[in-house]
Amino acid sequence: MPAFRGTDAFKRLRRWLVPVLILSLSAAYTLSYRQERRPRTLLHQILERGEITVITRNNAHCYYSYRGQDMGFEYDLTRAFADFLGVGLRVRIDSRWDKMIDHLLAGRGDIVAASMTITENRQERAAFSQGYMPVQQHLIVHRDNRRIRDVGDLDGEVVHVRKGTTYEARLSELRQKGIQVDVVAHDDLSTEELIRWVSEKRITATVADSNVALLNRRYYPNTVVADPISGKESLGWAVAPRSYLLRDRINLFFRTMKASGRFGEIYDRYYTDVETFDYVDLMAFHRRLKSRLPRFLDPLRRLSVQYGFDWRLIGAMAYQESHLDPRARSHAGAYGLMQLTRRTARSYGVEDLYDPEENMAAGIRHLRKLYDFFDRAQGRDRLFIAMAAYNIGQGHILDARNLARDRNLNPDDWDALAGMLPLLSEEAYYKDAIYGYCRGSEPVQYVQQIMIYYDILRRKHVQYNAAAHATTEARIQPGPLQAGDDNDG
Repeated sequence: MPAFRGTDAFKRLRRWLVPVLILSLSAAYTLSYRQERRPRTLLHQILERGEITVITRNNAHCYYSYRGQDMGFEYDLTRAFADFLGVGLRVRIDSRWDKMIDHLLAGRGDIVAASMTITENRQERAAFSQGYMPVQQHLIVHRDNRRIRDVGDLDGEVVHVRKGTTYEARLSELRQKGIQVDVVAHDDLSTEELIRWVSEKRITATVADSNVALLNRRYYPNTVVADPISGKESLGWAVAPRSYLLRDRINLFFRTMKASGRFGEIYDRYYTDVETFDYVDLMAFHRRLKSRLPRFLDPLRRLSVQYGFDWRLIGAMAYQESHLDPRARSHAGAYGLMQLTRRTARSYGVEDLYDPEENMAAGIRHLRKLYDFFDRAQGRDRLFIAMAAYNIGQGHILDARNLARDRNLNPDDWDALAGMLPLLSEEAYYKDAIYGYCRGSEPVQYVQQIMIYYDILRRKHVQYNAAAHATTEARIQPGPLQAGDDNDG
C-alpha cells in the first residue's frame, strides 16, 4: 500500500478528487446557507410558532361569547382549521370592517375570516380561498312597505348600508346604470342593527347577504327579504398576497370538511332551517315572550340550572308544548306548561298538573332522565334524541334505532334517526316494530321548531360586549373539534 501512494496513477486521482470534494463541500455549504437565509413561508411560521391568528368581527355570524363560551359560524370554522393544522387559535376582533384587509397586510393576523364576499377589488389586495358559501344580496324592507320589492322600485328611495361593504358598491353600480337611489353609508354600523332599524320603521330599506337576511328574519319577523339586487357571490377567507401555501391548505381544509360532513354540521348549528319561516307563528312567539315568559322566568332559570340545561332551551320547549299557557290541555290528554300526561306526572309526584312550577319541574326531570338514558350519543345528537323521546316516547326512538342498525347507520346519530322515524308511520315498517305505529315525522318537526325558538331566545340574550372585544384577543389551544355546547342539554 505505501508503494501505491507514490505511483503516478494515485497522484492523478488525487488531483481530480480534491477539487471535486472541495466543490461538493462548497455547494453543500452554500445550499445550507441559502436555506437558512431563505424566508420561511407564512404557513411554516404558523406551524413553527404553534398558533394561527384570525381577524374577524364581533357579531352573530362571526364570533361572540354565549354563556362564557366562544362561538359563531366563522369562529367554529377557524377553530376547526386550527385543529386541522394542529395549532392553537388566537382571535383578533377588528372594530373596523373596512380596515380588516389593511390589518392583514400589516401582519396583525394570518387570515381574515369574517363572512367576507370575494370581489375583484378585494382580490387585488389579498389572496382569497375558494368560496365556501354562496350568497346573494337582498333588499330588506318592512312588511308594511308595498312600494319596494325589486331593483326597479329603488328610484327615489333611500337605502342605508354599512360603509365599505359590497352592498355599498352594488348600490353605486345601480346608480351608474341610471337607478336614482340615495345611499346612506354608515361608518361601521352593523347590518344586523340596520335590519332592526327597518323592523322598527326607523329607515325604509337596507341590504344584506342571503345568509344574514334569512337568519335575521327570525329575530325581526316584521322584515321582508325582497328580491336580490346582485348575482350569486361567494364568501371566502383572505390571506396576504403570495401566501399560496396557506391558501392551498385552507382550500384543502374546506374540501375535507365538506366531504366529511363536518362543514354541514357547523352550518346547521347556526343556519339550520333558515328557509323555514312562519310569519304568524313567529310574531305570536315574539309577543308571548313579552307577555307570558316573564311570569315563569325565575323558576325556569332555577330548575333548568338544577338539572343541567340551558333555560333558553327549556323555554323554547315549553313554548312548543303549550305556548307558555299553564292551563293548556291537548286532545291527547297532556296538561300544563310541559304537557305532562297523568302517568308521567304521577311518576314524578306531581299533585297539581296546572301548577306551573310543579309541571315545569317534572317536565325538566323527565327530559333529564331521557338524556341520561341515551348516553351513548354525544353532544347535540344526544340532546335531540332525548327531546324527540320526550315528544313521541322512548319506545319509538328504540324502534327507530333498530331500523338504523338494520341499514348500517349509526343509531346514536340524530340525522340517521330523523330519517328512520317517519318510516314508523308505514305498515311495512311498524308491523315488525316492538312499539308499533307512530307519527314519526312529528318528533322531527318538533325538534326543528324548538331549535328555531331556541335560536331566537338565545339571540335575544346574547351579550356581545363589542367594545371589550375590540381591544382584547382570545387564545384557544389545540383540541378536539367541538360538537356544540354540551351545556345545552
